[in-house]
Amino acid sequence: MDTESDEKPTPVASEGVRAVERALDVLAAFGPGNHDLLVADLVKIVGLSRPTLYRLLNTLEKKGFVTSSGEPQRFRLGPSVAKLAHVWSATLDISSLARPVMTEAWTFTTETVALFVARGDMRLCVAEMPSPQPISFRRGVGYTEKLVRGASGRAILAYTPLQVGQLEAFAAGTNSDLAWLRDQLALTLERGYAMGHNELIQGAYAVAAPFFDSTGTVVGSLGVFGPDIRLTETRVNEFGLFLRGMADRLTSSLGGRR
Repeated sequence: MDTESDEKPTPVASEGVRAVERALDVLAAFGPGNHDLLVADLVKIVGLSRPTLYRLLNTLEKKGFVTSSGEPQRFRLGPSVAKLAHVWSATLDISSLARPVMTEAWTFTTETVALFVARGDMRLCVAEMPSPQPISFRRGVGYTEKLVRGASGRAILAYTPLQVGQLEAFAAGTNSDLAWLRDQLALTLERGYAMGHNELIQGAYAVAAPFFDSTGTVVGSLGVFGPDIRLTETRVNEFGLFLRGMADRLTSSLGGRR
């Protein structure tokens, strides 16, 4: 007896699915460095014929997913894409999305793992997994601190575009050494992660790596904290490289890249 699972798609249905796949391939061709493309560019990237591309682009433009201008005609992503991105980002729960990478970091380090998001010149802890070890450090969900203070803040600040005088404004009232701070931000950019020792808690080491959204904007940082009786500088650097990989995975989950 025939069942629903036995039914095979008709040629018309298969062609419709193929057209959708091709349209998605066209949209996926746009990105950083490829935001404004000629049909000739799309032919190279997507590998479709010009007649097929023009049909797909015409349909996508009618629905607002691409726009075109100029002669020769250049195509860009349209407002319908922005609308979908807005809906997606508005419903995104970063702490839930980060849970798998936090768990992996917690298993690898056996130290406290925390997730911070940027809030102006501050950072906010939105998720934390305390270390199972007897001697450990934790801050707790809801903890806030200046970006200029601590590894988790500097991991964000190093990738935040600042206006002239803005770093000084961020550091106001913190007794931060601006020369040292600039050196640490430069090191963070060079390594891809920030480190701190005896800063906010005496006897504590901290290391953190930034993660980014689909626009390339830094969103927050993934950090690990532990006592220096267990953590050497070599070990902390090992954690930093690991966290950089975990943060990059979280960035990918947000549709972005470093």
